[in-house]
Amino acid sequence: MAAENGGDLVSEIIAGRNPVREALRAGRPINKLVMAKGTAAGPLSEIIKLAREKNIPIQTVDKTHLDKLVAGTPHQGIIAYAAPKGYVDIEDILSVAKERGQDPFIVMLDEINDPHNLGAIIRTVDAAGAHGIIIPRRRAVALTATVARASAGAVEYVPVARVTNLDQTIRQLKELGLWVVGADMDGPEVYWDAKLTGPLLLVIGGEGKGLGRLIKERCDMLVRLPMAGHVGSLNASVAAALLVYEVIRQRR
Repeated sequence: MAAENGGDLVSEIIAGRNPVREALRAGRPINKLVMAKGTAAGPLSEIIKLAREKNIPIQTVDKTHLDKLVAGTPHQGIIAYAAPKGYVDIEDILSVAKERGQDPFIVMLDEINDPHNLGAIIRTVDAAGAHGIIIPRRRAVALTATVARASAGAVEYVPVARVTNLDQTIRQLKELGLWVVGADMDGPEVYWDAKLTGPLLLVIGGEGKGLGRLIKERCDMLVRLPMAGHVGSLNASVAAALLVYEVIRQRR
């Protein structure tokens, strides 16, 4: 079953207690669960336990909202949004770099909410030969069918890790020797003047808001893209493409 959003296929929906429970048991990649308010916790207790063990977000909505999402299909108060591809661990992305005999080059996205931006960034990461992408589990778009289409198929080749805490992940990667560079409109250094070689984590902020304060403080360096026109910033996927290819240029 599929959900529609402005005419675009977003993600497969799994409806009903048994189908959702079995999908979780089988390790199917799930972006989030949506549960109707007032649904008896007893019959859903195993589902909730499995979701929490796997750090899958659970959203609570009115039953009428679920009725509209899966019109004509019995949902029994629970549905799951399935991802078109499974997520990986950070270690898996680092392994890709090791297998290629290269310094790790990872792109982290701080609350990107437009699926077309995420898809375009995945396409750029694949084209440039970077090793993978990290996205947050909450307040950001997940891997959906719309993202997959926007990536022009690149989602099949780019490892994507979905983490609970970006700050903790940055600290973990710093301990492993990665240099953390954030894109910020007020960054003190123009990106083409910055040294972007060696093991690198490139952090791109969300549409409109840029990098969060804590994430910005965690960066070892902040770089900016010079803006000579009237618009204050570039689309997140365009900014990511420029920065990713500057890293590749310097590595060559």
